Amino acid sequence: MDFAVGDIQFCLCAAAGWLDIAMVVVLCALLMAGYPVALSLGGTALLFAVIGLSFGVFDLSFVRPFPQRIYGAVSNTTLIAVPMFILMGVILEKSKIAEELLDEMAKLFGSLRGGLGFSVTVVGALLAASTGIVGATVVTMGLLSLPTMLRRGYDPAFASGSIAAAGTLGQIIPPSIVLILLGDVISNAYQRAQLEQGVFAPETVSVGDLFAGALIPGLMLVGLYLLWQVFVAATQPSKAPAIPAAEQSAGAEAWKAALKTLPAPLLLIIAVLGSILAGAATPTEAASVGAVGALLIAGARLAPKGSLLAGRPAIVISAGAIIGLILLTSFLDLRLGREAMSQAETIGVAAALLLFVLTPWGIVASLFQLRREKRLRAIVDQSTRVTTMVFTILIGAALFSLVFRGLGGDETVRHALEATPGGVFGAVVMVMIVMFLLGFFLDFIEITLVVVPLVGPPLLMMGLDPIWLGVMMAINLQTSFLTPPFGFALFYLRGVAPPEVKTGDIYRGAIPFIFIQLLALGLLAIFPQLATWLPGVLYQ
Repeated sequence: MDFAVGDIQFCLCAAAGWLDIAMVVVLCALLMAGYPVALSLGGTALLFAVIGLSFGVFDLSFVRPFPQRIYGAVSNTTLIAVPMFILMGVILEKSKIAEELLDEMAKLFGSLRGGLGFSVTVVGALLAASTGIVGATVVTMGLLSLPTMLRRGYDPAFASGSIAAAGTLGQIIPPSIVLILLGDVISNAYQRAQLEQGVFAPETVSVGDLFAGALIPGLMLVGLYLLWQVFVAATQPSKAPAIPAAEQSAGAEAWKAALKTLPAPLLLIIAVLGSILAGAATPTEAASVGAVGALLIAGARLAPKGSLLAGRPAIVISAGAIIGLILLTSFLDLRLGREAMSQAETIGVAAALLLFVLTPWGIVASLFQLRREKRLRAIVDQSTRVTTMVFTILIGAALFSLVFRGLGGDETVRHALEATPGGVFGAVVMVMIVMFLLGFFLDFIEITLVVVPLVGPPLLMMGLDPIWLGVMMAINLQTSFLTPPFGFALFYLRGVAPPEVKTGDIYRGAIPFIFIQLLALGLLAIFPQLATWLPGVLYQ
């Protein structure tokens, strides 16, 4: 009997040692079964916390910081950029600015073989740099470009793959939601790795660093997409024909129309990205400018020409006031309460106050125009839904990570990476393979907030550059939108594709672009300077 009791106790202890691994397995099973992500994360954490307590292998002190984690998530100034960029993207989508970009680019490139594919990729890059929301980009281009491409004789698979791949550029070209979340996670992992190594004055990694690191790889990916489309158009012209000459717009007319549509989005992109990369604004401040800028662009597009108080003049004055404020703050110290101020600074403060008073005029006018066109409610609704989803998952992931650490999961991950053949190289390859395979079944937010905090500290303790590692993970996560069976870009496109486009065509068209993304990942692994050079030039 004593032997049996001892045997049972031994089995219980052995089972308790596997609780961290079982926790991850159960979570994956729940997610693949279709249960809500945030509830799956929190429910799994609570279940295994109770099991761990019953086995005596879990200490409640690990979950006591959870309220502070929640408060830290909702008060994190970096993460405030998430709802701002989401709002910016939704405004541009609902105001039909993306439609105008697609139309004008199609007129510019339509005379070339594969020209419609080129226009889709270029517009995808522009929307990526101004919205960062994959679903909105894929749906918009799927509704507008796919029927046109099919009508012009494009191969359904090639057309579908080009649209889905161009939509995923919002994951790697800044500003991007995944880069903001990754920046926060990588920063925490980097500081934790340094503390465990005995460095009590740890260096930090900002979202701006990750934005700068991702810019060149993102543009490289755009170039690789275009090269593939040129190759297909040259070797298989039947898959990507040019628009018939009789239907082409005159060159001067096409450029005139493009110059009418392009400047506003381009200025918005330059203002947002330029202010971040130049260090003139944090990502949160730039996101706020971007949201207000998108609102003004949408209002100017929808406003009637004859109205003065609530029309384009008001919006133009407001936009000019914002630009004036940015210029004043760039050249003058406008802080109040100082003992001594120069005459120029005093005049600057007075001018800034005047410009500040003029700014709300155009914002209110834009809101009025969106409400008049019955688009304001849709913008607020979609922005709230997406933001709530992101932050709810963030809170669930925080509880999951605390319980996982309490069950010894961080030690398990570290030992597994240290035991991987090939040292640091082998550990990186294994993590990338695991993340790539998880992308077949899980969303990028789930992988970012659950997997990266687990593998980040051990990898960074091996001496890897945090910016390079973050960009590598971002490109890897981008493939999750194209990999069947649960590639979200494929789902979005399937939902808006014409009936003659089969699901098999969409999957078949995405395969070459998956290999292109893996090629970009390989190039970044061989040449880390692609990610580390620009941050070094800008910030060091």
